[in-house]
Amino acid sequence: MSGDSATATGESLDTSGVTRSRTIASIEFSATQLWTDADLLDFIPAEGTAAWILGRDEEQSGLVGIGAAARFECSGRERFARAQRWWNQWLTETGLDVFPAFGRGPIAFMSFAFDADADESVVVVPEFIVGRNGLQWWITGPADELVDLPQLLRRLRRQDEPAPHTHIGWSDGSIGLAQWQQAVARAVGRIEARDLDKVVLARDVIGVADAPIDVAWVMRRLNEAYSNCWTFFVDGLFGATPELLVSREGTHVHSRVLAGTMKRSRDEVIDQDLAVQLMDSHKDLDEHRYAVQSVADALAAHCTDMSVPAEPSLLQLANVQHLATDVIGELAADTPVVALAASLHPTAAVCGTPTERAAKVIVELEGMNRGRYAAPVGWSSAYGDGEYGIALRCGEILDHERTRVRLFAGCGLVAASTPESERAESEAKLQAMRNALTP
Repeated sequence: MSGDSATATGESLDTSGVTRSRTIASIEFSATQLWTDADLLDFIPAEGTAAWILGRDEEQSGLVGIGAAARFECSGRERFARAQRWWNQWLTETGLDVFPAFGRGPIAFMSFAFDADADESVVVVPEFIVGRNGLQWWITGPADELVDLPQLLRRLRRQDEPAPHTHIGWSDGSIGLAQWQQAVARAVGRIEARDLDKVVLARDVIGVADAPIDVAWVMRRLNEAYSNCWTFFVDGLFGATPELLVSREGTHVHSRVLAGTMKRSRDEVIDQDLAVQLMDSHKDLDEHRYAVQSVADALAAHCTDMSVPAEPSLLQLANVQHLATDVIGELAADTPVVALAASLHPTAAVCGTPTERAAKVIVELEGMNRGRYAAPVGWSSAYGDGEYGIALRCGEILDHERTRVRLFAGCGLVAASTPESERAESEAKLQAMRNALTP
């Protein structure tokens, strides 16, 4: 499907493609009054609707959507603006209370295509949103449905235990591994010839499960393994991204840049040595510098009081460790978070430098359609606040039966890159999702 389109569940659409809805309200509640082991993941249905979760236990925060009030698809270079326009229209046609706090009120979960014309971008507005920030809980939905809150929460909370499939088999995706390594060698040759400074080449693999994939089960596995990442699900795309593309809370803007990767070891001494190698690696430091500069330049058009650390820190995850830099600033105007995401995409961390040249090399050499991989995914509020990550360490469910899944991994290439080292890096990144999907 191309251009603007919209579908809705349970309600009719007007001629603008905007669903008319009942008045939306938001109510705080105490989870401990209803159950002792409170967890946002308890509200995710087997087929999933939408979710954005960070952390575990009492430090958990995020949003889970249940049911579909409306859904919208768009494509093209204006896909970010089209999504924001549709969201504004939906809000105009909906009765709203006042929701001053971050994450309160109606929420649109959005997942954008990496390439402007290659695939559809999706906006999902759930019927209900359960939110949490540590010990604070709230629910947003049609006001008349929130009258009997305990009964509603019991109905929305999943009663059965999420169950895994028993087997999943893996095969090559768009191109084979040997062919992808040849593409890496050709891309490095372009860099050595000074055609560009950096390019990111990704690869994919296909998994086939013997039973429907239970989204809640996979999300719980990801959240347990990567509690310092944002675990997400939007319209079949799911994962645990360590990279916050941009968040906006009032006038405060924050972006976390990750570029430069090293595997981890279970041996503490070896793991520490690998961390030192990463922090001293000219190849990885160059890759990281390009990524930070691209983000800082894009945000400078919207922000004042920018803070860009001169040196990266180390972010250690369960399977890999990254060079990381947090870029912050204050908005100069009331720019919605979707517009900020649009100005940042694609970053050097997922495309390359210079951007236009790197994008052309990706089309020429990568050999696959990225779909919504490596593009912004997250949520927007009624006031322009929200959080968007880059869809990394992720997979996409490919069929209605939820038995076929596609996983992605990308590697940043600079002059010092080799096909062998990038193969190892891509395998380490793919293993995270393979583990999450393996019973």
